[in-house]
Amino acid sequence: MDKIIEKKRFNKKTILMLTGGILFVALVAYGYSLSLNKVYKADADKITVSKVIYGDFEDVVLLNASVVPLTSVIVSSPEGGTVAEIFTENGASVVKGTPLLRIANPNALSGYTSSETSITEQINQLRKLRLDLEQNQRVMSQDMMEIENSLRTATRKYKIDSTLYSKKVITLQEFNISSQDYEYYQGRKKILKEAVKQENQSRVMQLQQIDFSIGRMNESLETIRQNIENMTIKAPVAGRLSSYDPVIGKSYNTNEMLGKIDVMQGYKLQAGVDEYYVNRVKEGQTANCEFNGKTYQLTVKKVIPEVTAGQFQVELVFNGKSPEELRRGLSLQVKLTLSDNSKSLLLAQGQFFQSTGGSWAFVLKDGKATKRNVKIGRKNYLYYEVLEGLQKGEEVITSSYDQFTQYDIIEIDK
Repeated sequence: MDKIIEKKRFNKKTILMLTGGILFVALVAYGYSLSLNKVYKADADKITVSKVIYGDFEDVVLLNASVVPLTSVIVSSPEGGTVAEIFTENGASVVKGTPLLRIANPNALSGYTSSETSITEQINQLRKLRLDLEQNQRVMSQDMMEIENSLRTATRKYKIDSTLYSKKVITLQEFNISSQDYEYYQGRKKILKEAVKQENQSRVMQLQQIDFSIGRMNESLETIRQNIENMTIKAPVAGRLSSYDPVIGKSYNTNEMLGKIDVMQGYKLQAGVDEYYVNRVKEGQTANCEFNGKTYQLTVKKVIPEVTAGQFQVELVFNGKSPEELRRGLSLQVKLTLSDNSKSLLLAQGQFFQSTGGSWAFVLKDGKATKRNVKIGRKNYLYYEVLEGLQKGEEVITSSYDQFTQYDIIEIDK
């Protein structure tokens, strides 16, 4: 006999209980999902979204450069002291040797005067010694002349007496007297001649030393006189005086800068560069700028790598003659080329980089942006170079992340 099995039916109460359980589980799962992924709701008009594009990456940096003279010479005081007189004002055109101001330093002046007196006395003593040596030479020369004259007389008498003695006209005693005189003056001449030789050698050495010492002392005197004269500061070159602001009574240290003279023979540009580029900017790189509707080519002449307030300094010179209309202090925008253009994925610059350092970004899809790790390479004045993590056509939030760095998902409210 067949057994009849009835289908079990759920009543209304059971269905409601099951439905409630499913909803509870869904809510718990959603809450758990929210705990894992923090969501931030942002207004569309308060964020900036940029699309990733593919194109030429122009590896350049824009600089705000100032026009400065091609050559400037620093004016300083070799002697410290206070300003006693001012002869020239800032901005004046000067020629080489134009008096600018006078420095007063009584202590230094007194020391120079004392040294000058002492050196002058030493020079006079050396000159007296020189005269004494020359006088001694004259005395010995006179002695030599007298001995030679006496020797000639003795020689003549000796020869005559020799003849007379051979003829028995004079006695041996008389002949011996003339012979002794002859030998005496010969010996005396020989001794004096040796003395003169030694004296001459000694005198030459002493005169050389005296002349050398006098020369050095004269150089010292000239230095002292120059130092005294240097208390009146003069223009070292011709040009325009700048950075010059002396005041009567103002003190300056030795070799402290008093001002500069701009040599009016052309201009160069000086600019601060963000420290981000400190390892990429090199001497010899090219740049260009526009002035009065014309484009001018430049070259990086000097890189000063010391970073101050987030920037380091570069100097650029014009390839050829600088524009005649340029004036000191003008500002020009310079486009500095770091390397040749290359094809790459590009993302517009934005403040998000300050928050992430280019290591991640919020990528937008269907009104929702999620975090994604990315790799940013070089940057220029418009774009970042995208190396990894993004594809052409994807959209990225490029405005500031300051308000939602701790969130994982951003929902965009239209």
